[in-house]
Parts: sequence; C-alpha cells; structure tokens
Amino acid sequence: MNSPATSDFLLLSRGQWDKNSDKADIETAIGQFYTWYEANIEKGRFKPGSRLTMDAALVTRDGIRTDGPFAEGKEVIGGYWIIVAESLAAAAALAAESPVLPHGLSYEIRPLEAERGSAYRITNETPVA
Repeated sequence: MNSPATSDFLLLSRGQWDKNSDKADIETAIGQFYTWYEANIEKGRFKPGSRLTMDAALVTRDGIRTDGPFAEGKEVIGGYWIIVAESLAAAAALAAESPVLPHGLSYEIRPLEAERGSAYRITNETPVA
C-alpha cells in the first residue's frame, strides 16, 4: 500500500503573548507545545525548527541595518518549524492543534517551493501589476 505524497510546509510563529494571559498559563502552554511538537517529530509530521532570538539584521540594496525592530508586534516572527503534510489544509489542521494559540500567537503556513526562482514566473517577489 502506497502512502500519500507529502510536502514540506514552513510554519512561522507570529505575534506576541496575550497581555491578559497569566504567565503561569502561558508557561504551561509552552510546555504542552514542546510535548506536542516532539511527539509530532517522532511521528514524522514535523521536522526540527527553532525559536528565533531577538537580534536581527536587515540587508537591502542600501546596506545592512541592525537597529531594528523591523516589524510591528503583530508581525514579529518568534520561530519557525517545518510541517510534513499531504496538503496546505492538512498542515493548517495540524498547526491548529497547537496549545499556544489561545495565548495570542498565530501561525502562518506556507508550502516550501523546490523550484528555483525566475523573473519570468509569477512568485512572491513579482510586483503587483
């Protein structure tokens, strides 16, 4: 019996903790997250990812800036993980099980594209006409 084909999806943890959530409740949810995450790695539904530090650099054609922050609180990316799933919908359903969501964080999930970029193909970098 063949297993369904899977793809990798980038999960970006966005936002900040809800100011109205008790720190002890957040800490409990964080512990539950890591238990959930590690179990999903063992099941092959996640690949290792990482939290991100608060240090950052912005590199543009104008040079390098390290005097961030570069995004608003709601846009802050706190970490990234890789989900292995059959579809974007399946990846989102798995992410929706995360125990930290009730405390203010949200997830952006994007399929990882193996194809090389091209100026002749519409991609995320293509300017809106």
